[in-house]
Amino acid sequence: MPDVGNTRARYRRILRFAARYIVQTWWYELVLPRIGLGKVAARGREARLTTIARRFHALAVDLGGLMIKVGQYMSSRLDVLPPEITRELAGLQDEVPPVPFDAIRQLAEAELGMPLERAYASFDPTPLAAASLGQAHRATLSPIDAADMGYDEAVVKVQRPGIETIVDVDLSALRRVAGWLNRVRFVANHVDAPALVEEFATTSLEEIDYLHEAANAERFAASFAGDPRVAAPEVVWERTTRRVLTLADVTAIKINDLEALRAAGIDPKAVAKQFATVMFDQLFRDGFFHADPHPGNIFVTPVERATDAASPASRVTDAASARPSPAYRLTFIDFGMMGEVPDGLRRGLQQLMLAVAARDGKRLVESIRSVGILLPSAETAELERAMSELFARFGGMGLAEVRQVDERELRSFAIEFGEVVRALPFTLPDNFLLIIRAMSLTSGMCSSLDPDFNMWDAVEPYAAQLLRDERGNFVQALGQQALSYASTLAALPQRMDALADRVEQGRLTATSPKIEHRMVRLENAAQRVVSAVLFVGLFLGGVLLRNDEPVWGITLMVLSVIPFLHAVFAGLFGRRRGPR
Repeated sequence: MPDVGNTRARYRRILRFAARYIVQTWWYELVLPRIGLGKVAARGREARLTTIARRFHALAVDLGGLMIKVGQYMSSRLDVLPPEITRELAGLQDEVPPVPFDAIRQLAEAELGMPLERAYASFDPTPLAAASLGQAHRATLSPIDAADMGYDEAVVKVQRPGIETIVDVDLSALRRVAGWLNRVRFVANHVDAPALVEEFATTSLEEIDYLHEAANAERFAASFAGDPRVAAPEVVWERTTRRVLTLADVTAIKINDLEALRAAGIDPKAVAKQFATVMFDQLFRDGFFHADPHPGNIFVTPVERATDAASPASRVTDAASARPSPAYRLTFIDFGMMGEVPDGLRRGLQQLMLAVAARDGKRLVESIRSVGILLPSAETAELERAMSELFARFGGMGLAEVRQVDERELRSFAIEFGEVVRALPFTLPDNFLLIIRAMSLTSGMCSSLDPDFNMWDAVEPYAAQLLRDERGNFVQALGQQALSYASTLAALPQRMDALADRVEQGRLTATSPKIEHRMVRLENAAQRVVSAVLFVGLFLGGVLLRNDEPVWGITLMVLSVIPFLHAVFAGLFGRRRGPR
């Protein structure tokens, strides 16, 4: 169990870091531009943001716990964070020094209720992998468990001792920081920081519950039952608890090990194509997807001779034996971070994919709005223009082709596009960050397997199928629309009578959010003018009285600070949001 003093020091260290850079950013990005020094603030912005990201990177590696996860989480926030920060955090790896084996043994034996020598025939004290939340060890199942499961080689994940306390401390600190950010109107208008922290908290708490991960592994396997392309390890439930997870050892070729793939006669380009298709299936077909598909979590398992039931690599929950198998299958592991796509959001994502495939900027923006990413008040003309320009300039290009574009042109477009996106009021649906993360990792993985990989080409077959489905449902959609129109027409006379009654009684009113917002701004401006007049009056009064009545003079001068601060900074803080 972590020392109480250490947890308090950890909490304070996180808050000090956040407070320091929130104040620095507030000063440079909000205060200086308000007093006419915007150019001064912009001059060193890139270096300043890069420094912040590097120092957070160092803090995350030093503290471990959830801080590494926070950095990985922020690296996917391309919508609200500048590229200087997301680029620096993109390489943050969840690799930390392993826990001494004695501590792992103690926790595992307490969870399993028996010595490791009874629970397993053997248990390797050297970890196979160590991460911030837990670490994995190879083991051999006991003869009884091996007879039940049909294999004996396993991997055992053991939670880091005391990690629950560390997670609680980190989440408490993050909630405090989110509260600070939510008091800054500029931030609150663009992102709901407390909601993001709660989404992150839910994901993190699920990730340290190994019973939840075991259930995810079985659900994932069921999604691909009968599919020879995909597999997942079986769960040894007899040796699984909330803090210990025992799985079949399915270790094979890491998906990014190009030399090993070629040595096994497997084409990395074909693997890239299959991997992208499998990830699309999870998102657009099943609605249940692996949200952390990095190279350490995916193996390529050759299956030409995978007929030996005793082979650990063949012991996967995959009912593919009844059909011809391909030369390999993609074996996923680590199901702690999984995402779900509700039916409504999945349909919205399908429309978004169709818009991308059609290179239609206007339709893409409409799809983004329908998914619920953009607030209804968002002015999207600039975003439509930027999307159309994006498609016109880079549509259809693969990563290799984009890399050949002049760096200055690419950078200029990225800055302009980023400014347009960050200026809009975004609100991300539940699990949408996990979707972004999964797609980002998928694109990067496929490009590493095949430098000429083109995500456009991978999207188009799915879009073609969606179009066929849309055409098949066209008659049904027309029928539903006709019913909707008929219902509206049937209710129209009654609504017209009600409208006439309200006009006669003088109860007809109309509202305009934009006018209301401008009236609020005008009222705030008037209040600031009054504060400025009060400041001048109190300050000059204090100066005049300072010689004859020093106490009153100094008091008035001190009091003048209050209206001065209101006149300069009024409207900067607050939770209230007006339409843009």
